[in-house]
Amino acid sequence: MPRSLWSGHIAFGLVNVPVRLVSAVRDKSIHFHMLSKDGSCRLRRKLYCPDTGEEFDFKDTSRGYEIAPDQYVIVREEEFEKFRPESGRTIDIQAFIDLKEVDPVYFDRTYYLLPGEGGAKGYRLLVEAMASQERVGVARFSMRQREHLAALRVMENRALALHTMHYADEIAPWSEMEGELALNAEVTKKETEMARQLIDSLTESFEPDRYHDRYREQLQELIEAKAHGEEIVTAPSGEEEAAPVYNIMEALKQSLEKSKPARQKSRQSGKTAKSTKRRRAS
Repeated sequence: MPRSLWSGHIAFGLVNVPVRLVSAVRDKSIHFHMLSKDGSCRLRRKLYCPDTGEEFDFKDTSRGYEIAPDQYVIVREEEFEKFRPESGRTIDIQAFIDLKEVDPVYFDRTYYLLPGEGGAKGYRLLVEAMASQERVGVARFSMRQREHLAALRVMENRALALHTMHYADEIAPWSEMEGELALNAEVTKKETEMARQLIDSLTESFEPDRYHDRYREQLQELIEAKAHGEEIVTAPSGEEEAAPVYNIMEALKQSLEKSKPARQKSRQSGKTAKSTKRRRAS
């Protein structure tokens, strides 16, 4: 059974549905410890004053907000407590909306919502009602001393997912980027048509299993090989080449010619990866 990160209930109108929250994302990043150069000692960080060299324990620290170079406003722990949201147990749905209205830039982390004790019927009712209306619930809830904005949506007509969301003032406005958009660049009708053809030739259904973190996989293979005492020989990388200057129409034509065989190769690679995973699992 997956470990619950939070438990409570979904509230919409006067209806309460007991639920528990579990992570939908697994952190597969490879983490390293800092060691001495010969690997004989694991290194530790310390808190110290760079002016005096005096070391401090974490319990002897305070938090400050820099308002000018080397000038801070100190906020005490008891002052933080006044503003922290209560650790509530309610995912309060504020409204139901169409998912198409939400730009993906607002989404942060994804969790699964599972029915809590005694909540199976209410959970199923909410899933079926939201699925039939094709609606997403916009909600507020508190977790880890922070109030979150969230979107609740139905997955595969059988389960609820919760996406924590960024607030509007956390998103950098497009007005700050306008000077970088090259809107005055001239594009011909022929170039646009060729680009559309290239997009059409590369359009297909999304198959997430085809995509892998190649850097992480290669790094994991290196670690496993070194752990087994194998000698690792790495070919020296050449100097980075400057990006070539090319004719955009010629590049589009060549891309169209290469798109079909490249896509077939990519699909075959995805099938091979799936087959390898199945063999490893068995």
